[in-house]
Amino acid sequence: MATQEKRTSSLLDTALLWLAIGVLLASMVGYYYFTAHTDLVRVLGLLGGAVVAVVIALQTAIGKTAWSYIQGSRTELRRMVWPTRRETVQTTLMVVVVVLILAIFIWALDIVLAWAVQLLTGR
Repeated sequence: MATQEKRTSSLLDTALLWLAIGVLLASMVGYYYFTAHTDLVRVLGLLGGAVVAVVIALQTAIGKTAWSYIQGSRTELRRMVWPTRRETVQTTLMVVVVVLILAIFIWALDIVLAWAVQLLTGR
């Protein structure tokens, strides 16, 4: 009995996902088909189709799992301790200095290797 319910649910989820994809594709086709209308109408139609597709997709098990993941991510973002402006500036300056030092090192290595190749090949 549980297997039958799971299979029916899986078939319904699959059908809903295909319906969501169809709605999204139809709104994209409509965007390019109705070129005679103003851009605002076309964009609103495209956004409306995308919203309807998302609402349909959220009715499936995959959609519910994705929504709970998004909610968990938002919770984690609220808990995160963001760096202060001073820490951000210091870190950025450290990265710039290290990149400059590495660039100078690679440039010098290139000069030395080019000199060595020139010395070995006689050019």
